[in-house]
Amino acid sequence: MRLLFICLLSLFTIPNVLANAEQLDLKTFATDYYKAMVASQAPNATTKELEAYLAFLTDDVGHSHLPYVTDDARLPDGKEAMRKGMTFYLGAHTEYNSKLLNVFAFNDSAVAIRYTSNAKGIHPQNNQALEYSNVMMEVLEIENGKVAVIRKYHE
Repeated sequence: MRLLFICLLSLFTIPNVLANAEQLDLKTFATDYYKAMVASQAPNATTKELEAYLAFLTDDVGHSHLPYVTDDARLPDGKEAMRKGMTFYLGAHTEYNSKLLNVFAFNDSAVAIRYTSNAKGIHPQNNQALEYSNVMMEVLEIENGKVAVIRKYHE
């Protein structure tokens, strides 16, 4: 009877242990995401860096950047839309610096990163000089090991 009880108990315990072993380390994930994002903004960034960043995202990623983009709806072509938009600005920076300030993990479904960014460059559409400096916070909703929704806020 004891042996039967131990066998039954192990059937319920082993899958939980394996599932926990496969859980994503959100702080490491967020740091890797941040590094890929920063690399995609560098003056010498190419489609290689852009694709490395996009690899963190689901195909239907939702994205908002308040107050400019308020709709974070997940659409089937979310990643493709980000690829198109980011490709347009690829290489627009002549200078880009960023520093990771904080990483906050929320259970196994969300993480927030807070960072500074400073950039100079030329806007690709109007050829006007651009310069900005801000503190950003991105809240990332995680689904199956990928970013499903990005919400950007700045001070």
